[in-house]
Amino acid sequence: MVEEIFANLSRSFVEGAVKKPMSFYFSLGDTKKTVQLTAESCIVSDGRVVESADCVCKTSPEFFIKIWDEGYRPGLKDFLSGTIKSNNPNALQDFLNGFGKGP
Repeated sequence: MVEEIFANLSRSFVEGAVKKPMSFYFSLGDTKKTVQLTAESCIVSDGRVVESADCVCKTSPEFFIKIWDEGYRPGLKDFLSGTIKSNNPNALQDFLNGFGKGP
């Protein structure tokens, strides 16, 4: 299911939703993906293809699906408990905005 989400990201990308180029690295169980966004494009790559991503996100595939498909938005409790880990939690909202999943 997670692989399917990443396979379809480019199709659901909203041009202009991201104001500056950003890179995201996701570690979701066995799935490792890099997503690079600009105002005009979305590039999804297997593994880590950037030296230092603007945002690193590590969580379970199930929790990622809950965020993506069910509209769940992680709160402080999720980060403090380690359910989801990120070096830049605010950028995760930018990621969701890029695909029309923002507020």
